[in-house]
Amino acid sequence: MPSSCKDIRAALADCLQSSECVLLQRNQPADCLRPPLLETLPTRCQQLKKGYGECKRGMIDMRKRFRGNQPIAVSKELEGEKPPQLYAGGGMESGVKATSGDEDQKVETVVGLDGERRAVR
Repeated sequence: MPSSCKDIRAALADCLQSSECVLLQRNQPADCLRPPLLETLPTRCQQLKKGYGECKRGMIDMRKRFRGNQPIAVSKELEGEKPPQLYAGGGMESGVKATSGDEDQKVETVVGLDGERRAVR
């Protein structure tokens, strides 16, 4: 099996082994992935199942065959860590420099095709 789907497959297996469907009701993990019992799985397991299906489908999709599947990082999600929020006013504070708007702006003079000089910022 290609390495792009191994991580998500392992995460799905761990999720199934710790679900009530397998632990308490004593069903086989394969049975828990089928429709009558699928709705009893936690949302996380259902999402991993969908992601695993998309990963497998991406292996035969001609549009993705050249580049391959995108790598799936589930290790941080398994440990309960949240990735930094990049948009909507949060996250990545350490990498962004605050500006006041009074900084010097570099202005270049460019000569156009018509011979006029123009200031470009």
